[in-house]
Amino acid sequence: MNLFSGVASEAFSGGELPSVVHGLLRQAAAAGPAERGALLWTAQAIAPQALALYVALAKHHAQRREFELAERAALRGAHEAACAAGLDERGRPLGAGAAPDFGVDGPARFWLFMQKALAFIALRAGDLDAAHDRLELIETLAPQARLGDEVIAALLRAAPDD
Repeated sequence: MNLFSGVASEAFSGGELPSVVHGLLRQAAAAGPAERGALLWTAQAIAPQALALYVALAKHHAQRREFELAERAALRGAHEAACAAGLDERGRPLGAGAAPDFGVDGPARFWLFMQKALAFIALRAGDLDAAHDRLELIETLAPQARLGDEVIAALLRAAPDD
């Protein structure tokens, strides 16, 4: 299992991971699904600012159809990224800060990536309105971000209307 598939680099997700976290990730990659979640949450507790962990957690839980846990991981990742980038929960700069550059690797781009993850999780969980809202936020803030959100938009368009 590649715990970082979908993440271009550690720079994209906020920098290098502590060595203890690398060890836990190696263990998680070799572990069975039940143990993997515990190892990933342990790594997150040790290094909550290590943004890459939230991608691994969200993917792990989404693959297991544990959408509440996947959403919790993505929301925490978005929160940590927003704090690091000086953004509010809608991606706007706090105070008189400069507008974020979502095209550059770092916490602001990672925050945007977590919005994509939240859209995907909502889509998989059947919450089409929430998925649409997240995609709309991405389009409003960074229409040229090229995060792969167009794939989620296509899946959302193809979803049956209930």
